[in-house]
Amino acid sequence: MTALADTELERLARRRAGMKMGWYIHAGVYIAVNLMLAALSYLSGRHWAVFPAFGWGLGLAIHGVVVYLVAGGSAYEGMVERERRRLQANPEPW
Repeated sequence: MTALADTELERLARRRAGMKMGWYIHAGVYIAVNLMLAALSYLSGRHWAVFPAFGWGLGLAIHGVVVYLVAGGSAYEGMVERERRRLQANPEPW
């Protein structure tokens, strides 16, 4: 690998690690806030905390899909590899 390729690889690795760390922070805040809401819900005698947990949980799941399956997963890697091979075979952009 050339120095440029190593630099690009480092940038990509840092970007992916940052995306995963963002999801971990999101999940941690989700758990902490929803535990607090569940306690408040229990103390109030009503069970309303399930609604924000469900809505936010859906957002957390979508965030996880984007981070792990689309941006950093094998589907994305496969597309990049196919494009790389196509460009190596025919360097014309269009």
